[in-house]
Amino acid sequence: MLLAILLPFLSFMVRGKILTGILCLILQITVIGWLPAAIWAALSLNNARADRRNDKLIRAMKENRR
Repeated sequence: MLLAILLPFLSFMVRGKILTGILCLILQITVIGWLPAAIWAALSLNNARADRRNDKLIRAMKENRR
C-alpha cells in the first residue's frame, strides 16, 4: 500500500499492468496529477485484493458442495 501511495506507477508495474503503469506515470509527472495517481493506485490495489478474496471464497463454496 505504501508503494501505491509513494510511487503509484510502480505499484501497477509490479502487478504486471505495464500499460496502466505508463499511463499512471504520465499522470504522476504533473504535480497536480500525483494525488489522483496515488488514489487510483491504492483503489486498484484494494480491488485486486478483493477480487482474490472473492475468488478464494467462491472456490471454497464450490468445494464445500461436493
